[in-house]
Amino acid sequence: MAYEAKTKATEVEVDAFVAGSAKPEDGALLCALMHRVSGLEPKMWGPSIVGFGSRTYDLAGGKQGETLAMGFAPRKGALVLYLAHATGWEQRLARLGKHSTGKGCLYINKLADVDANVLEELLRAAWAARETAAV
Repeated sequence: MAYEAKTKATEVEVDAFVAGSAKPEDGALLCALMHRVSGLEPKMWGPSIVGFGSRTYDLAGGKQGETLAMGFAPRKGALVLYLAHATGWEQRLARLGKHSTGKGCLYINKLADVDANVLEELLRAAWAARETAAV
């Protein structure tokens, strides 16, 4: 049986999704920042993730999967950022401000809780490291 990713790029309108999300203002700001960092237009990945670019990753048996290169989900509890953990990740997080992390995510309650310059550093480093990062 062939592997098929659950989260795939869709044709859903990004601006409408962000405007109707739990965090529309922060979502719009984060979308603009990720657009500036990546140089790419956003695409929806699944029903609730705004993504920029894509990358492949290795699966068992020599197969490959595809996922977004960088993105976020504006959820009620927090903005969930999906980023590559680039060199200097921990040092940047120490300067970021109020946040938490999970297995592959960075959680920010609201953008006002973090240093915008450090967030942009994190995004730029993650974007540069996207091809070498593990999923």
